Amino acid sequence: EVPLVESGGGLVPAGGSLRLSCAASGFTFDDFAIAWFRQAPGKGREAVSCFSTAESTLYLAESVKGRFTLSTDDANNTVYLEMNNLKPEDTAVYYCAGYRPSITCIIVTQQAPGHFSYWGQGIQVTVSS
Repeated sequence: EVPLVESGGGLVPAGGSLRLSCAASGFTFDDFAIAWFRQAPGKGREAVSCFSTAESTLYLAESVKGRFTLSTDDANNTVYLEMNNLKPEDTAVYYCAGYRPSITCIIVTQQAPGHFSYWGQGIQVTVSS
């Protein structure tokens, strides 16, 4: 059983929308929080979103604020990343990652080693111009 599975990626024109899903198996969101990352071709992996229970804060990268939103379906152990008004620069492989809720978003967004318990396999999002 794969702990985290992303779905919902694909090819969309600029200005379009996609909803990515991150389905968790074997644990609940009481035990782990979910962050989203992305890696564009030739670039390093960057944090897109993070929710810190410890700080009761939601982090969204500046580049996606106002366009991306998060939601959670606790009954189905799924986190969604709703992406609107997509731009070509949003093209990347998107990953979700599970971490203990006590970990702050500073740690999560810096991707400090040893703090992530699970990673999804990644899913491609391509935005055409």
